[in-house]
Amino acid sequence: MKKIIYTLIVLTAASCTDLNLSPEDAFSDAEVFKTPESYRSYLAKIYAAFSLTGQDGPHGDGDISIVNDEGFTSYIRAYWKAQELTTDEAVIGWTDAGIRDLHVHSWSSENQFVRVLYYRIFYIIAYANDFLTQSTPEKLNERNISSQWQQEIAVYRAEVRFLRALAYWHALDLFRNVPILTTISTELPVQASPQELFNFIENELNEIEPLMVDARANEYGRADKAALWMLQAKLYLNAEVYINQPRYDEVIAATNKIIAAGYTLSPEYRQLFMADNDANQAADEIIFALNSDGKNTQGWGNTTFLVHAAVGGTMSDNIVDGTEKVTGDGSEIGYPTETVDNYGVGGGWVGLRTTRAMVEKFGPDPYDLSTMDPRQVFYTYTHNLEINDIGNFQDGYAVPKFVNITSSGTPGSDLDFPDTDNPIFRLGDVYLMYAEAVLRGGAGGDRGTALNYINRLRQRAYGDNSGNITDGELTLDFILDERVREMYWEGTRRVDLIRFGRYTGATYLWPWKGGEKDGTAIDAYREIFPIPASDINVNPNLKQNEGY
Repeated sequence: MKKIIYTLIVLTAASCTDLNLSPEDAFSDAEVFKTPESYRSYLAKIYAAFSLTGQDGPHGDGDISIVNDEGFTSYIRAYWKAQELTTDEAVIGWTDAGIRDLHVHSWSSENQFVRVLYYRIFYIIAYANDFLTQSTPEKLNERNISSQWQQEIAVYRAEVRFLRALAYWHALDLFRNVPILTTISTELPVQASPQELFNFIENELNEIEPLMVDARANEYGRADKAALWMLQAKLYLNAEVYINQPRYDEVIAATNKIIAAGYTLSPEYRQLFMADNDANQAADEIIFALNSDGKNTQGWGNTTFLVHAAVGGTMSDNIVDGTEKVTGDGSEIGYPTETVDNYGVGGGWVGLRTTRAMVEKFGPDPYDLSTMDPRQVFYTYTHNLEINDIGNFQDGYAVPKFVNITSSGTPGSDLDFPDTDNPIFRLGDVYLMYAEAVLRGGAGGDRGTALNYINRLRQRAYGDNSGNITDGELTLDFILDERVREMYWEGTRRVDLIRFGRYTGATYLWPWKGGEKDGTAIDAYREIFPIPASDINVNPNLKQNEGY
């Protein structure tokens, strides 16, 4: 079942405010789309645009050229940084202009990583709008596309609308006040309110639901009804943040549909983040993934970034006896550290680590891995728990959660570009969302079922019932911490902290929050990012987000 391969069709887009797409090299639309297979290629391009950066992997002929390093322009890499580097879950040691601003919450409308994220979102939207323009029944009839292919392309259209809705959800969550664009136009777009954007996403998902392929019936890596239900659940779970309206009944309804579709937890947690997670038992838990293939999807984003950037320093040394000492208590635990053998890559990028605040969520003694929740994947040898210098890779435990190693222990097909798919939506998150919605008063669920789902996750982690919690321990505070233990480094932390009221202010502090080593309060306006100054300057219809 290895995977929809991203065959690319070459198109261009200049910027968010220039959304008049056309094929390159003076080919007319009729020439580009004269065969039905071209629509499948275009669909693949839109899926690929969430992971890859251009037309010539791993780099060259990039989709957007607003920064010098094309690797920085990967959609999912930029999204991950926004959701993780701004929280207690991750820091990065690099000094590229603007990247430290994410840790210390000092970004501006000129920040290159904010700009990349914004333009990547609207790049997806622009391509989606063009696909929908090029694939109307009228266009297909003009081009003599057969009725059989027209039925297939109708499914593609529903998937493209889903991908556009996914991009718009990211826009709502990250920027809140953005234009709604559904057609190709050279006119300057008008800003929408959060309520208008929420309504648009909600209506789109409701309209396309009957048009989507049934849950678990599409090609692996393509969206189906379960992916749609997951996006609905995410939208509704955060509705109080976005539009000040609780929608927890709808969260429970959506998660119940997913659970009823027959997904099952991977028996081994680590298999979810391995090079064969499309084929091992993890595949039955993954609802929607961004595919990676070391030979066919080469790029510096997606899991290439997550695997390489978390490795480096002593982790690359070949320690002959394979024995390391856990920092603090001196107990010995075997950790073979050859990067090929342990991580499936030829070397590390010496970047990502985590903070004490996250480590402490896994157990009472942050120096003793043996007492921690078994889901932790911390590398502590020669690494310090405390982060005195963000630029020092040894400050902060490393977190090699994603690896380019298969469940049988062999490296992926390429030592530079992992085969590990990025599990954007999975069943473990569904269980957590169901439980949270029940605790927040949603109808259609019950505490007993919620407790059962949480304990299934903990039984998977501990291998038995020793990690189970009681009904009295099932609280919202517990759910927030359990989301760290189950979902860390999967791009959910910022939105979770905001939903629980722990992101801004001084209610919850973590190392380097607000630019201070022990953390300090940050202003409420930092819950969303600024519209890039480059768009504000060329479009008088746009108003900058408050505080920027």
